[in-house]
Amino acid sequence: MFTGIIEEIGTVRSIANTATGTALRIAAERVTEGTRVGDSIAVNGVCLTVTSCSGREFTADVMPETVRLTSLAGLRAGARVNLERAMSPSGRLGGHIVSGHVDACGQVLAVEPDGIARRVRVALEPALLKYIARKGSVTLDGVSLTVVAVDERSFSVSLIPQTRAATTLDALRTGSRINVEVDLLARYTERLLMAQTSQNKTSGLSLEWLAENGF
Repeated sequence: MFTGIIEEIGTVRSIANTATGTALRIAAERVTEGTRVGDSIAVNGVCLTVTSCSGREFTADVMPETVRLTSLAGLRAGARVNLERAMSPSGRLGGHIVSGHVDACGQVLAVEPDGIARRVRVALEPALLKYIARKGSVTLDGVSLTVVAVDERSFSVSLIPQTRAATTLDALRTGSRINVEVDLLARYTERLLMAQTSQNKTSGLSLEWLAENGF
């Protein structure tokens, strides 16, 4: 699990195709401290397993499915990426609970100034928009953000100067593709409600039945 609070911006040193996928080599300082093979690091919001770590660089393998479904497919040597190590039990949950399992790539529709902040509107498929609520949480390229608006085809977030300085989101432009992970709690809530609805149908229990029987 992660928190969506980026620890540092790393730099992609190389991208190599392997027999089973793609290997990323990334230069970083903070996230390599104490990191061992097998540890998890979120790269632009994608949970990857460290396969080697030497000095101030680490490598991680990316499965073909992950490349297809995320913005990692567009990475090139020299690209800057958001990095966060997996949350420790004693750490602070400064953002929200993030799994590192990207749901889809959204497309930036607009980037507009909003006082000291910058408002970013992202298009997302309706099947995922239902999990996004105004004042709720969403993860963009690994960054925990608060949703400020939602409509039928998109949602908006507001980037404060600190967020733009500490992450790669300052580089977002109209047309940019970005990794989106919806709030995990919204997914579990839907699953519980679906299970409850199914159980009520099976048992015959419903609001109508309760009303008819004096409840």
